[in-house]
Amino acid sequence: MAEHTTNYTSTFIEVAEDCPVEHAHEPPAGPSTSPATVPTIAALHYRMIAEHPFERTSDDVIFSTWALRRGIDPDDSGAREEFFAKGQACLRASPLGKRYGWGVLSDAEGRVALVPRESEEYALLAADPALGHTRAMRSRRA
Repeated sequence: MAEHTTNYTSTFIEVAEDCPVEHAHEPPAGPSTSPATVPTIAALHYRMIAEHPFERTSDDVIFSTWALRRGIDPDDSGAREEFFAKGQACLRASPLGKRYGWGVLSDAEGRVALVPRESEEYALLAADPALGHTRAMRSRRA
């Protein structure tokens, strides 16, 4: 089976052009504070990346989010192989860059970290010619 990937290397994913916030903020955990509530995709992405910057790749975050929301062990290599047997949406489609104001920096090994759009670091990364640049996907058509 061919394996697809969502990983970028040495790339900065800037916030979407139509992102509604000027300052990055943490996404809400979910519709309820009940322990039975499954966290939102945005909350899972945020937690995995913010709590462990440059430790996980996009593939790690995307698969773990999918697995956790379905009650599957994120360490299940068979499930991961099956998941990536077909193309998956990358972090450009994440609510973090579309709605919550976070840029995503991928290092040379594809590991990711969050950068708030209002920060000096964001401005420097957005202007860095040594990085690849792309934007989070727009929420609405142009």
